[in-house]
Amino acid sequence: MIYIIDHQDSFTWNVVHQFAKFDKVNCSNYYEVNERLLDKSDVIVLSPGPGSPKDYPTTSKIYKKYKGKKKIIGICLGYQMILHNEGGKIIQQKKIYHGFQSKIKTNNQSKIFKNNQEFKVGRYHSMQFENQMVHWLQRITQLHNKDLLSLLIG
Repeated sequence: MIYIIDHQDSFTWNVVHQFAKFDKVNCSNYYEVNERLLDKSDVIVLSPGPGSPKDYPTTSKIYKKYKGKKKIIGICLGYQMILHNEGGKIIQQKKIYHGFQSKIKTNNQSKIFKNNQEFKVGRYHSMQFENQMVHWLQRITQLHNKDLLSLLIG
């Protein structure tokens, strides 16, 4: 079962519908997390939302509790939340990617994609993580022209 924490973003319901293709999905508002369902889930998805990771202390507690015990996927704010909790610093990008399409190539350590698989992705982000996190991120995500993509972490 996939448990999605909704950080009050309208895009979350698109995420719910996509993940429902793979497994049963339970989604709750950030302010009404169901601990019982969260414990039963195999995967936790941290949704997009407004603000910054420090605005969602409950999500930080959930991440720390389940890190290494469950698969955790972060999308937009959720991705920032994961790196924030890993000690990363989030900064404004010089170039904003709202509605851009880019080609990415997976690395040989990906557990989600085939090695060296190339595909196009839609990009919509204006934040990035300082380079101090590059060594950690290279193991779990892809790089495109030295910009860290805020896609997802599995």
